[in-house]
Amino acid sequence: MSIADKYFVKNCKDILKHGFSDEHLEVRPKWSDGTPAHTIKSFCVVNRYDLSKEFPIITVRKTFFKSCIDELLWIWQKKSNNIKDLASHIWDEWADENGSIGKAYGYQLSVKHKYKEGEFDQVDRVLFDLTHNPASRRIMTNLYNHHDLSEMGLYPCAYSVTFNVTGNKLNAILNQRSQDMLTANNWNVCQYAILVHMMARHAGLEVGELVHVIADCHIYDRHIPIVKEIMKHKKHKAPKLWIDPSVKNFYDFTVDSFKLVDYKCNDKKYKIEVAI
Repeated sequence: MSIADKYFVKNCKDILKHGFSDEHLEVRPKWSDGTPAHTIKSFCVVNRYDLSKEFPIITVRKTFFKSCIDELLWIWQKKSNNIKDLASHIWDEWADENGSIGKAYGYQLSVKHKYKEGEFDQVDRVLFDLTHNPASRRIMTNLYNHHDLSEMGLYPCAYSVTFNVTGNKLNAILNQRSQDMLTANNWNVCQYAILVHMMARHAGLEVGELVHVIADCHIYDRHIPIVKEIMKHKKHKAPKLWIDPSVKNFYDFTVDSFKLVDYKCNDKKYKIEVAI
């Protein structure tokens, strides 16, 4: 099985067996019928993926690889907060009448800040430091700006990335305040694994570890039967990741710059409700 399968199944088993249920508490999320969306959760789940060994995609359920990259590029490359720039419809529920998700995600990465070397937005600052000052212990991004929270369609879930170069390898820590295991876990893992590959290629580095830290790692009540079924599916080896060797610059990557070679997975389709 892939390392992503191993972690996904282990985390889900731990949550279902030992997790804390909030069914007796008032909760913010609701199902489309207005029913409170309760969860079972584990606190502070940490998973480490060695990107130099394999690409961390699950095989027990199909992860829509191209769509997750499209969203990643929408946030990190286009730095957009408008759903018209996104191919999928995953953000439609959080957009206003103009298609904007407010001052969230891509907007935060687009804001320029003053440094002694000049003005950079957060992405360009990371690229500058990885290229010119890779020994720095200050290479990070943060989307959780309290000043702008009231103007965000959704508070950032995956909110901070810390980059660290060890030798010639680029490592990253992804901090996430909240994670819906069924709908978003491997989606985010794949996205930020691709981000590390993009940053490393731009800076002439090799990829190292992606460490995923999840504060509130949960399964929604209506997702439990689906999760139990998915965990029993056949597991396969991780596919190989192909990256267009001609692309060197971070801003030249497209969705088609990445391919999975020999991706075998369970492709059963599930009707999965999303809590809002």
